Amino acid sequence: MPKLINRPTITTVGENPPMQVREFTGTRNTGESGLSVASMNAPMGWTGVGQKPDFNETLVVFTGMLRVESRGRRDEVQAGQAIQCAAGEWVRYSAPNAGGATYMSVCEPSFTEAGAHRGP
Repeated sequence: MPKLINRPTITTVGENPPMQVREFTGTRNTGESGLSVASMNAPMGWTGVGQKPDFNETLVVFTGMLRVESRGRRDEVQAGQAIQCAAGEWVRYSAPNAGGATYMSVCEPSFTEAGAHRGP
């Protein structure tokens, strides 16, 4: 049976400037451990902390450009494009351009703070 999700859990990530995350499904909002879906609103100049997550992550960019850095590679994912990042791979995301970026993140299994393994 379909399950209506009335509202996301909203959190803020980072500083100078912070990014807003709206998790619709996942451990924080629905208790789902197998899959998480969240929308992100990254303002211009936002840079995330590098991470080496325990989950696969697919990012779909709706507006702006999201920069995705990994060891030895840098992709600039434009609106209408997507990128897949494998579990265990170091990545860092940023939104350097005017207007920032809005995008959707789908993680399998679900995103968890502990499973992100954030750091240099």
